[in-house]
Amino acid sequence: MRVALVQEASGLEPAANRARLDELTPDDTDLVVWPEAFARDFGEAGSDVSAYAEPVTGPFASEAARVAERRRTTVVAGQFETSHDPARPFNTLVVRGATSAAYRKVHLYDSFGYRESDRLVAGDPAPVVVTLGGWQVGLMTCYDLRFPEMTRLLVDAGAEVVVVPAAWVAGPRKVDHWRTLLRARAIENTVFVVAAGQPAPRYSGHSMAVDPLGDVLVEAGDGAEVVRAELRREVLDEARRTNPSLRNRRL
Repeated sequence: MRVALVQEASGLEPAANRARLDELTPDDTDLVVWPEAFARDFGEAGSDVSAYAEPVTGPFASEAARVAERRRTTVVAGQFETSHDPARPFNTLVVRGATSAAYRKVHLYDSFGYRESDRLVAGDPAPVVVTLGGWQVGLMTCYDLRFPEMTRLLVDAGAEVVVVPAAWVAGPRKVDHWRTLLRARAIENTVFVVAAGQPAPRYSGHSMAVDPLGDVLVEAGDGAEVVRAELRREVLDEARRTNPSLRNRRL
């Protein structure tokens, strides 16, 4: 599977963000991963984002579907989605292209001085796994990465690749945490992990693809860029033969 990670900053104007989907989505990939909340940035900490919520049939998801069809790929990107609470949307990933799905962020970022749950509604913790080109691809968002049981739920549901769009806020130790957690989730679950974050200065960048033994296939810096990796089935199979930890579990 050919994967591209688009490390691009989301702005405050939804129309401009939608336009960049077309500008920056490559046409020679199987999967293109954009960051969390790319349809419209969070704004200042604690901002009310409800005015920017859309259904998953709205302008952003529709443009993602159009771009995916035009580029013959599958796009994963983040938006705010209307919920049962008009004042608090979901933080949602939409998947458009060869398959279609939505994943609503489960673990809201009530940490490091932030209170995401004041402005957003948490999604159902049921794992979301889609089939893409013969691969089983699981979805989670940013802060979900800090909860190892989340990745394990995806793997128990069949995931071989875990996709992690993020807006990983910059700060002391944050890049180190990001890199460590991505590699740990890959190693302990013998899965590929592909993660696209928003860039500096507000966010941490360092979008990465990690193989099932923890080797980093590609890593961006902290600025805007697009990086690519190829995920190979034989690497997954060999990792699971070498490290059969999923079979060796005792519950």
